[in-house]
Amino acid sequence: MPAAKTIVPAPDTTLVRRARKMDRVLAETYPDAKCELDFDNAFELLVVTVLSAQTTDRRVNAVRPTLFAAYPDAKAMAAAPREDLERIVGPLGFFRAKTESLLKLSAALVERYDGEVPPRLEDLVTLPGVGRKTANVVLGNAFGIPGITVDTHFGRLIRRFGWTEETDPVKAEFAIAAIFPKKDWTMLSHHVIWHGRRVCHAKKPACGACTVARWCPSYGAGPTDPEAAAALVKTQGPA
Repeated sequence: MPAAKTIVPAPDTTLVRRARKMDRVLAETYPDAKCELDFDNAFELLVVTVLSAQTTDRRVNAVRPTLFAAYPDAKAMAAAPREDLERIVGPLGFFRAKTESLLKLSAALVERYDGEVPPRLEDLVTLPGVGRKTANVVLGNAFGIPGITVDTHFGRLIRRFGWTEETDPVKAEFAIAAIFPKKDWTMLSHHVIWHGRRVCHAKKPACGACTVARWCPSYGAGPTDPEAAAALVKTQGPA
């Protein structure tokens, strides 16, 4: 029996117009927005996205050259000595669990897909350690297939923006998908995530320096004074 589809009520047209306007302004604010994980192919992006859990993109980017110089593809990584992988990913923390994830993920790619990363969400989410968030990152950025990445920043901002009240990542993904055209999903994710990392911080958002403040129902959650807010703005993603 096929799985039941998630039914999402049609969003209010006023909300749709406001949300799309906010995204257009964010696109102007962050014209260089993109995935902040370095990668050369779908396998690399899949691996570094898995490694990025509970650490920063910058740290993952730092270990990436050594990791893929030693183990450039799924077949090589699946056969990697555990202690070598642990040494390479050690700086990221949780290195034993992350090593286990890489070994299982690579082995599954070899066994099921001849070492290639499948370009379908339905296949990606069956791989060890890969959920919808990781699958959408890979689809959108390695294959050009639109996907919405509901990470911590994205989830926080879409609720602050009043686009949805959903806290469940999957329900939030479907709610946002109903507001924006599919072609915009990947870049929407980048715009919102970049804004969350640089301006709309979890504890103290820089409201007075926010380019979408006039449409945000949460304006005032952080300093509204322009100088105080400007001091909170980060010029790049997390260190």
